[in-house]
Parts: sequence; C-alpha cells; structure tokens
Amino acid sequence: MKEVNDIMNKVGLFGIGLWALTEEKIQDISDSLVENGEIKKEEGKKFVRDAIDEQRRQKDELETSITSKVQETFNKAEVATKDEVQELKDTIKELNDKVNKMTASQEDTEEEKATEENTEL
Repeated sequence: MKEVNDIMNKVGLFGIGLWALTEEKIQDISDSLVENGEIKKEEGKKFVRDAIDEQRRQKDELETSITSKVQETFNKAEVATKDEVQELKDTIKELNDKVNKMTASQEDTEEEKATEENTEL
C-alpha cells in the first residue's frame, strides 16, 4: 500500500490549499481511497489526522501572513493607532482646560479692573 503522504500528494491537497477543504470533504476523500483499495482503513484514519493537522497549520500560516501584511500596510500608511488617538484626545483636553482657566482668570482680572474704575469714579 502507498504511504499516506504519497496519497495526500496524489490528491493534491497540499498544492490546492488544504485550508479550503472541510473536515467532511477530507473524510470523504479518505473514504473514497479506502473504498478503491488505495489505502487501508488505518491509513485512512492517519490520512484524515494528517490532513486536518496540515489544514490547521496552513490556516495559521495564512492568518499570520495576512495579519503581517495588514500591519505592514497600516505602518506604511502612517495611520494613527487607537492609543495614539487617545493620547492626542487627552492632550487636547488638558490644553482646553488650561485655556479655559486662563480665559476665566483674564475675565476675573478685567472684572476687578472694571469694578475698581467704577469705584474710583
């Protein structure tokens, strides 16, 4: 009988992207190979386990690659992160509070001057 890896290569699972197949489809392929006498039932079970393991590996690899590319794109685009935006909001609030205090202080000083001037008259 053929080795499980030979069967997997024959089916072309590695080349077409195993991540796109469902466990049910993998099981169907295995059942078909067993029925045709190309592999034994035990080899079919190993085939399914190996195929599912490879599927998970390919899925993880694809997710990692996509995440990396998205992050790279954001870095190139110089898009602000959530933390950076929050930091800017905090700074704006602090500056706004300072301006309000200065404005209130200046208004108080002007009122005092006006009161003094009225008192002198």
